[in-house]
Amino acid sequence: MPKRLKGLWIGGQWVPTATTFEDLNPADGSVWAEVPDASLTETTMALRAAQQAFGAWSALPFQHRSHLMIKIAEVVERRKDELVEALRQEGGGWIGKGMFEAGYVPEVFYAAAASNYAAMGEVLPSESGKFSLAVRRPMGVVTCISPWNFPSLLTARGIAFALAAGNTVVLKPSEETPYTGGLFFAEVFEEAGVPAGVFNVITCSRDRVQAVGDELIDHPAVKGISFTGSTPVGRMIAARAGAHLKKACVELGGKDALIVCDDADLERATQAANFGSFMHQGQICMSVEKVLVHEKIFEPFLQRFVQRASGLKVGDPSKDPSHIIGPLINDKQAAKVKQQIDDALAKGATVALGGGVNGRYVEPTILLNVTPDMLVYREETFGPVVPVIPFASDDEAIAIANDTEYGLSSGVITRDESRALAIAHRLETGMCHVNCSSVNDEPHVPFGGSKASGLGRHGGRWSHETFTETRWITLERGGRAFPPMF
Repeated sequence: MPKRLKGLWIGGQWVPTATTFEDLNPADGSVWAEVPDASLTETTMALRAAQQAFGAWSALPFQHRSHLMIKIAEVVERRKDELVEALRQEGGGWIGKGMFEAGYVPEVFYAAAASNYAAMGEVLPSESGKFSLAVRRPMGVVTCISPWNFPSLLTARGIAFALAAGNTVVLKPSEETPYTGGLFFAEVFEEAGVPAGVFNVITCSRDRVQAVGDELIDHPAVKGISFTGSTPVGRMIAARAGAHLKKACVELGGKDALIVCDDADLERATQAANFGSFMHQGQICMSVEKVLVHEKIFEPFLQRFVQRASGLKVGDPSKDPSHIIGPLINDKQAAKVKQQIDDALAKGATVALGGGVNGRYVEPTILLNVTPDMLVYREETFGPVVPVIPFASDDEAIAIANDTEYGLSSGVITRDESRALAIAHRLETGMCHVNCSSVNDEPHVPFGGSKASGLGRHGGRWSHETFTETRWITLERGGRAFPPMF
């Protein structure tokens, strides 16, 4: 029987809607929940509630906001097992992925609580002897549009620091994961006793996404937008926000490379490639989407990589925890991945492992002889498919890694850290990880990309900077005289 959801969360109240939409389990297509379908009316209600709550919330002593962030983290920790199960059912994820995500979310709120105890400004020198301050203040209403792939983690990252800093929030989760990315947090905030209107959640069907999304940017109460998702949608959101001169932090897609040098530890390298390429079916913005291997070790690496990846079982993870590779989120995404595989094979690529597509289930697939004219080389895949490409020199590896419009993350495997740093400095990515995969995140680090992978940074003091405004305030101490004619 589908899960019963209480309604939208607006102004500290559960608000029913006239219509609902179906929230499907991607593993078998069954209806997991009936979800409230918000219209512009409810969206505007939520924005007004956030606007009304801003004055009192931003004026609250900082430690009180931090204490509430800690309470939120503690509620999530108590409900961890429930969240893990919901992530498996709603998102089609492996139990290990759910456990990681549910464990990560409290840490985001703990980090947000701690951010309020850091420096909030600077004392600046003054030519005229003023006491000159650069201080930061909350912006107002921040809207957060979160994705489906790590819905709880990425929602937490998008809202926690903004709230701790004194902003109020209206959240719209993906229509693919409206509970784990949205209404679960409404339940948590209600239990934690967060004041009414500080945090609001609206969910809507795909048919209403355009109108609701536009309102979350255009409404005059909105001062900032946090978006995590695809690059095409992120471009539109950033452009729309820019037309209103509103700050937008957009974390978008990637085409991330793992560079395996000729002195690499093959055990570590193949583990990094396997995890980075196939964790959560490759549905991670910073997944390894190109494995670049020095030609001297190409064959032994490939042999070990194929052997390791072949051990990943495909199937419904909600029925069997040994199924590491679950379904892609929907039929559209599965069709896109199949198109990339078919295009590559038609243009001369060969399959070293996998290649099979059965509905939403795609086998872990390793492709060889991939060339720049293929879709799988150029476009973000967001599925368990990865080309392995040889290179002859570090310069060539860097050129291949940078041959993309994206610039999110990267990895370099070598025993020579000086060599690794030299490579890392030349990669056009916002992040780079030495002797690890491109898939890395921590709540307090500057997470984000360059090029078409986004604008702004999440995490720690960088989130605080993203979701606050800088003001210059001076105290005149008698050092500046006005011209006598005035």
